[in-house]
Amino acid sequence: MNKGELVAKVAEDLGISQKQVDEVVTALLEEVKGQVARGEKVTLTGFGTYSKKDRKGRTGRNPRTGEEIQIPASSVPAFSAGKQFKDFVKGK
Repeated sequence: MNKGELVAKVAEDLGISQKQVDEVVTALLEEVKGQVARGEKVTLTGFGTYSKKDRKGRTGRNPRTGEEIQIPASSVPAFSAGKQFKDFVKGK
């Protein structure tokens, strides 16, 4: 399911316009991205937590040549599913 399909389904379920749902979904995603980029955790109870993880620099290998390369430190987004979400997916 992509964003457009999600918007259409939620609009149908709630009986409101797709434009309204799209504006809300877009605003929600932008706010989550902004908070995580600033290092804040965003917790949606029953769903999960979005956070920022810092990776240390490390030595890797170029798979084509086998040459050692330095991989720089970086920050990446992370998601940890909540217990209710995990249980729902398991079928409990």
